[in-house]
Formats: sequence, structure tokens, C-alpha cells
Amino acid sequence: MKNCGCGHEHHAHQHEHAQEHHHEHHHEHCHDGHDHGSGCACGCGHDHHHDHGCSCGHDHDHSCSCGHAHGEHAGKTLLLRAVLVVMLLLAGHLVPLPWLGTVLSVAAYLIAGYDVLLTAVRNIAHGRVFDENFLMAVASLGAMAVGESAEGVMVMLLYQLGEYLQHRAVDKSRDNIAALMDVRPDYANVLRGGGDVRVSPEDVHVGENILVRPGERIPLDGAIMQGAAAVDTAALTGESLPRDVQPGDSVLSGCVNLNGVLTIRVTAEYGQSTVAKILALVQESGAHKAQTERFITRFSRWYTPAVCIAAVLIALVPGFITGDWQGWLYTALTFLVISCPCALVISVPLTFFSGVGGASRQGVLVKGANYLETLAALDTVAFDKTGTLTRGVFTVAEIHPVGLSEDALLDLAAHAEMHSAHPIARSLIEAYGRSLEESRVTDVNETAGQGLAALVDGRRVLCGNGKLMRANGVEYAPVEAVGTVVHVAAEGEYAGYILISDVVKDSTPAAIVALRETGIARTVMLTGDNDQVAADVARRLALTDYRASLLPGDKVHAIEAFLGDDHKVAFVGDGVNDAPVLRRADVGIAMGGLGSDAAIEAADVVLMDDDLGKLAVAIRLAKKTVRIARQNIAFALLVKLGVMLLGVLGIANMWLAVFADVGVAMLCIVNALRAMK
Repeated sequence: MKNCGCGHEHHAHQHEHAQEHHHEHHHEHCHDGHDHGSGCACGCGHDHHHDHGCSCGHDHDHSCSCGHAHGEHAGKTLLLRAVLVVMLLLAGHLVPLPWLGTVLSVAAYLIAGYDVLLTAVRNIAHGRVFDENFLMAVASLGAMAVGESAEGVMVMLLYQLGEYLQHRAVDKSRDNIAALMDVRPDYANVLRGGGDVRVSPEDVHVGENILVRPGERIPLDGAIMQGAAAVDTAALTGESLPRDVQPGDSVLSGCVNLNGVLTIRVTAEYGQSTVAKILALVQESGAHKAQTERFITRFSRWYTPAVCIAAVLIALVPGFITGDWQGWLYTALTFLVISCPCALVISVPLTFFSGVGGASRQGVLVKGANYLETLAALDTVAFDKTGTLTRGVFTVAEIHPVGLSEDALLDLAAHAEMHSAHPIARSLIEAYGRSLEESRVTDVNETAGQGLAALVDGRRVLCGNGKLMRANGVEYAPVEAVGTVVHVAAEGEYAGYILISDVVKDSTPAAIVALRETGIARTVMLTGDNDQVAADVARRLALTDYRASLLPGDKVHAIEAFLGDDHKVAFVGDGVNDAPVLRRADVGIAMGGLGSDAAIEAADVVLMDDDLGKLAVAIRLAKKTVRIARQNIAFALLVKLGVMLLGVLGIANMWLAVFADVGVAMLCIVNALRAMK
């Protein structure tokens, strides 16, 4: 519902197009003080790219501080190292000279793990002692020290293989998800000098014409000058059916031309285009960490030192009691190998990244993992009415003049409202159906929640709701009608009223039912409309509750009341005039983001078209994402604790510990990708 200053009976308009999105409410941005850009939270020294926000299709490689490369070249290098290691171990086993066997074993060990050792030393020098490299270095060197040189070498080699497989899986997964979210155009065919020239979209200026052939992505926002085609908007809206466009229609960057050749006049430079804004917001989404991600970060900070201390105790206490120092040292080293928490640190952020990617695929832009968690926890959804539950396309239903003709009454109202962008004003202008004469209108003054006053042909005209009439001492008869009543007065005399109607969107009833099925207990409509209109809409949609006749600040107070009752509350609006309410709710959701810059700026979640049913889809996906993240945490911890126990009991050796560590990580990565579907 737009809180418009035109003050029609169902509205209270406030021209504060607040677009800044400073979350002073319940959104918990990441202020843990850790560096998202470098260094895994587990302390392993690997950059696992927790900032999984990039859909740009650019560099998705791990900027890994371990010194590993994770591409095809790395695979070939690892294979060569493995062959050399095995050959040296066999040679060391076969040579008759013990000292030469030891030298060959040490050489094999250094080939297998020199980079891990160097990274461990480098991290220690920078104050990061307890990391994955440290754990593996201590465990493998310890195995060498107790005479298990072959096991120490192979544990390091298997660890390297596991790391390679994990990072390849994560890289591939990230690239697949990013490809689904990537709407970035690669080039534009700009018409210059009598022909078309292929240039970067950034080099095209407003007013230039571009040519888009079948199969090409529309690179810039614009209006079709020539040609007709079907365009695929799925990358932006999730809508599977193509949209037919023709000369005069506006088209958005990121859509794909399916057939026909289009000549498009550019209306916005690339930096201001729809696709650029979406890509920027998705890329920034990585800065908003989920509570689960932040928990894993904090957990890892004390977990790794704790298991190191536990390993020391396992080696010392039983060794002191039994005297079997070598046996218990080996057990402690096995304990260290399995204790690495990287399965959690890799898979949990990947799960939320997959969830954000899956939502984007459905035409829902989620600005951060924290908002996915909030969506999953919602129990109350409050709605704007106009443009959200209803079409927002008003039509003049009835004209009731007093002392003048219908045409004269409509003439006064249309001219008084000619500078307003409100849907009610547009409906009056459309009903008038003639050109408006701007010279006839001066001194327009809007009053929030009431309406406006203007001089039309030198006469003071009031146009708004009953509050405006009463405030100006105009006598009028209250109107009992379902719809929006626009009262008009001229020179202090009541001139009649115009009844304007809006209709509920066809998809809204099903969307409300779908929300209930996701577990939303309370659905509330917040509107500036009169009680009669609000009650009628709430009844038809079977909403839990409604609030009517709200002034601009009243919606914020209503949201605060819901929050005070310890509910998780979402507000769904158009993102333009509802910015204060969108900011105050636990999660602000804007409808129809494709056509509104303010919607993209103001909300936490943007439904990229006008389909309210996408909200239930987003909530179900959010619940699935959170569920998968918790599954990964529980699975990884239980398996690791189980193998730790087996190690302490002397049942599990280092080989099993390495296989368990790699296996858990790979299974968690595969499970994380389910959040995308």
C-alpha cells in the first residue's frame, strides 16, 4: 500500500522515497571482526570463499593461502607427486641400507607435504598456530618420529588428495550455481557509422541504438524501436513462459532474445541497468552471514585449540599410566588427523550460497544468507494492499457531482492530481482521457494522510479523503461504499465525490493459502484505506487480521507491535513508499523489483516480478537450506566424534582418519548442493 499524500480514503501517502537501507533492526550483519576475504574460519589457511555472493562469472578460484592450486594443472602436479612418492617409498623399502631407506622416506615425505609444512610455518609466524596445516604437520611428523614413516608419508599424500578433491568440488559447485545466477551480458552490438559494432556494454551511451539478434542476451535497458520477438525473462524473474515484445515496449538487460531481430534505444547506461544492479547486490550478499555461519566461525576458533590440547592429554596421561608412550602418541596423532573442522567450514557457507542461488533461479533475490534464516523462521507476514494484494490498477467506477456536471468534477480532480505519481491520481487522469493543461494548475500542497490542495484556474480545489474535508471546514455527507472515495471541494464548497475501485490479483488467494502451508500462522494487511474496503479485502482473502486507516507512521508502529509480541515478522510492499516499514520488519520483501530501483534498494528480499506466490517458494527454499546446513553440522560432528572415539580406543588408525575426514567433507558438499534445487 502506498502511503500517498493524495489522501484518498484508502491511502495515506508519504513522499519519503527513502531508499537507504540502514538496518538498525534485527538483521545481524557480520561484526565478528574476522576477515571474510582471506583465511578459513577453521584456521586452515585456506580461503574457502565464504563470501559466496559472486554471480558475476569472474574469478571463482580459491585464493588459497595453502599454496595449492586447484585446477587441472594442480591435478597433474598432484599425480606426478604421488607417483614420485610411491616410487621413493618402494625404493626405500627395498634398499638394504637403513640410512638410505630413511633418506628416501624423508624425500618422499617432503615431496608429499612440503607446501603444507611451509604454510604451517608461515601461519605460525602470523599468529595462526592452530590450523589444519599445523594438525597435519604434527600428525605426519609424529608418525615419522615413531617409526611409521610409510604411514606418515601416505597420510600426507592422502590429505593432499582429499584437499584437491574438496576444492575441485567446491569450485565446480560455485561455478554451476554462479552460472545459474549469471545474467551478465558479454557484449553489445551498437549501431554506429552505418553498421553494428560489437563493444562492451559499458561503452554504450544513453540514446544510442543497439541490435539484438536471436539467441543474444539483451545487454542494456531500453525501448524497442524496431522488430518483434519473444524474450526469455527466466534469469531475472524465474518465469518459464517467454514474453512477447514489440515496438514501444520496454525491455530489461539480462533477458534473452529468442527470435526476431530487435533494435533497441538505450535508456540507461550499464552501471544503472537492471542487470548491473542485480549482479552488484548478489555479489554483496556474501557480506551478510547467516547465524549458523557465524556460529561455525566462532566454534572453529576454540574447537581446534581444544582438540590439540585433548591430543596432548591423550598422549601424556595414558602414556604416563601405562608406559606405552609410542602407542598413545600414535593414538593422539590419529585423533589430530580426524579433528579438522573444514568439512563444516566449507559445507555450511556453500549450503547458504546454494540457497541464495536457488532463490535467484526462481526469480527471488535474497540479499544475504542471514535473510534466508529469517525467512525460515517467519510466523507473521504483513502486507501492503495496493499493488501487493491487489492489482494497483484503479479505475473510476462512479462519479457523483454536486452542483456541476460529471465532466466538470472529473476535470477539477484530474488537474489537481496531475503532478501526483499515485495510482489513484493516474486513474483519475486516465478517466479524464484528455490532455492536461499544466498552466491551469499552481500552488499544489499535499498533506500526508489527507490529500492535496491546488489552485485550478485560480480556484482553490481540495481533493482527498474525509479528513481533508473536515480539516478545511467543508461539509460533506459520509459515503458508504466499497472502494476508494475521492472527495472534491472548490472554493470551500463541496463539489461531489468520485468512487475508484481496485481488484484483488488473480494469484493472491492461492498465494495466501501457500503461505499458510509453509507454516505462516498470521497474515495481516496494513492499509491506509478505510475500514470498509480493508475488511472486504481481508474477508475475501481469509487474512488473519487487518489494520485500516493507517497514517504513514502507523504501519511502522504496527510492525513494532508484532515484533514486541516476539514474532518473526516480514513486511511485503512495493518498495517505494513503504521503505520505513520494509526497514523495520525482520525481513523486508519488495514486489515487482524489475521495475523499481527503490524496491531493490529498500528491501532485504526482492520478488523480481509481481507474483506473490514466489514468497511461499522462497520460504520453503529457506527452510530447506537451514535444514541442510543443520544436517551437515550434525553429520560432520557425529562422524568425527565417532572416529575420534575409535582412535582413542585404538581401533582407528591414521588411514581411516584421513578417509573419514575427506569422506565427510565430500558428502557434506554434495548435500549442500541440494539447497539449490
